[in-house]
Amino acid sequence: MWRVRAWSVLLASLVALGVGAAAAGAAQSPSPKVLSMKLNGVVDPFVASYIERGIDRANSGGYSAALITIDTPGGLDSSMRKIIKAILASKVPVICYTAPSGARAASAGTFIMLACPINAMAPGTNIGAAHPVGVAGAIEQGKVTNDAAAFIRSLADRWHRNADWAEKAVRQSISAPDDQAFQQHVIDLRASSTTNLLAVVGGCYAGPRPNVTTGRLATTGSVAGLCPRAQLVPFKMSLGEGFFHSIADPNVAFILINIGFLALIAWVFHPGFHVSLAVGVIAEVIGLAILETLPVELTGFILLLVAAVLFVLDVKARAHGVLTAGGIATLILGGLLLFNPSVPSAQVSRPLIVAVAVGAGLFAFFSLRALLAARGQPIRTGREVLEGSKGVALTELAPRGTVRARGETWSAESAGDPIAAGAAVRIVHVRGVNLVVEPAPEEIGAPEEELAGRSAPGRLRGEGDTR
Repeated sequence: MWRVRAWSVLLASLVALGVGAAAAGAAQSPSPKVLSMKLNGVVDPFVASYIERGIDRANSGGYSAALITIDTPGGLDSSMRKIIKAILASKVPVICYTAPSGARAASAGTFIMLACPINAMAPGTNIGAAHPVGVAGAIEQGKVTNDAAAFIRSLADRWHRNADWAEKAVRQSISAPDDQAFQQHVIDLRASSTTNLLAVVGGCYAGPRPNVTTGRLATTGSVAGLCPRAQLVPFKMSLGEGFFHSIADPNVAFILINIGFLALIAWVFHPGFHVSLAVGVIAEVIGLAILETLPVELTGFILLLVAAVLFVLDVKARAHGVLTAGGIATLILGGLLLFNPSVPSAQVSRPLIVAVAVGAGLFAFFSLRALLAARGQPIRTGREVLEGSKGVALTELAPRGTVRARGETWSAESAGDPIAAGAAVRIVHVRGVNLVVEPAPEEIGAPEEELAGRSAPGRLRGEGDTR
């Protein structure tokens, strides 16, 4: 009997040790990791590069999933498609989450949301208004709209979402808040926080909670390996991506475009001012690059050009500010019409438009006139002024010494025979900080103040003459 008891105690001890080892192993196992990215602002090439790198990192770094938190008014079609290709090619699930409250997934953001295997929205967010807008500002041709509609339907169908609503978002620019998007099966989840979202997606609890509404995850499937609680690992933009993305702003583009115009006009009025040329070219290149990421109205851009032309004509025609006033009004109108009004986030600040227009008008009225007047004036400084001017030898030039010319003392040397101290000289050539001079007949006229020292003794004798 005692042997049976001994074996029983030994077996129980082994079971307890096994359970303890398993618990210790579970406690030491690392929590699952989710790579977290943020898609904020315009969808441009820099954002596309950032998202592509992040998804590559998630696929190669042992992550259970990738999370993209979205707040965007839209952007370039080409950049949007690069992001979607990366999402669809990802081996780890990509979760798209429109957040926080007040955020939106408009235009290109709608396509990206529908491309994700799992998508969700926070309360107080919206999605839609995905009608393609071209650089000309008008709605693109029918074939472009048809292509966008077919593309968004394919994305919605891929993940069993509401393809009819998605097509209307393209053709009719409809949008929906988070609750309607959930009810119409445009999104899978509504979640007030990332923690709750990942808990539902990972299947950490089955039932709905007060701050989480479960959707169509039965169709899309949950993400295995997110439980216990997943660890969010932030993935940030590089310095270059962050800088160029941060300046992709309508206000920045408006300022750079007008600075470029004014700088180039100043260079035309004064071609020797090469700094103005450099500033104009750089400002225009960066400004136009930013405009490529925004829904630009061609009419507005043409009005900005017309305003610049009016500034030039006012100076050339000496219109006394009449055309400058017209240029200011035209520039204000161009700023108001520069971007498509259907995209509220892509608008230039009105106070900024007025400030830039008035500043440009004042610059044109005063600075351009000054540059035009300066271009017709003879050069008053430099080698061109010294060569040919006259002076007086302060010491004997045999051949080197010093002379005084144009109110300053210079080192000089004679171009020929020695020149006596006090003799009038003419500057033949400027060699660095040294002058090459030759005798100048006194009657040709050395400056009176420069000859005063030489002629003083003669004048004293003349004053004592009693003839």
